[in-house]
Amino acid sequence: MQNISDLSDFNIEIMETDKDHIHMMICSEPKLSPLQIVRRLKQMSTTAIWKRHENYLRHVFYKETTFWTNGYFVSSIGNVSQETIKKYIENQG
Repeated sequence: MQNISDLSDFNIEIMETDKDHIHMMICSEPKLSPLQIVRRLKQMSTTAIWKRHENYLRHVFYKETTFWTNGYFVSSIGNVSQETIKKYIENQG
């Protein structure tokens, strides 16, 4: 995921994974909407994973080529400090 943000106009400050979802704190200029960032992360990560593990994934996914569901949740930090958000994300999973 960090490689994707390096190629894009946003930065992943922190990321933690769980069984079926990912928590991220992303900093971005207002050039990209949250939806654009989510789409880019999903599209580019799917492509990268398929390139690395295509033989295995063909047996698991058959004709489907995506890992991600259509949904996502985004929230701005607002009045909470970045440090509070980082601690929250680190304690997930």
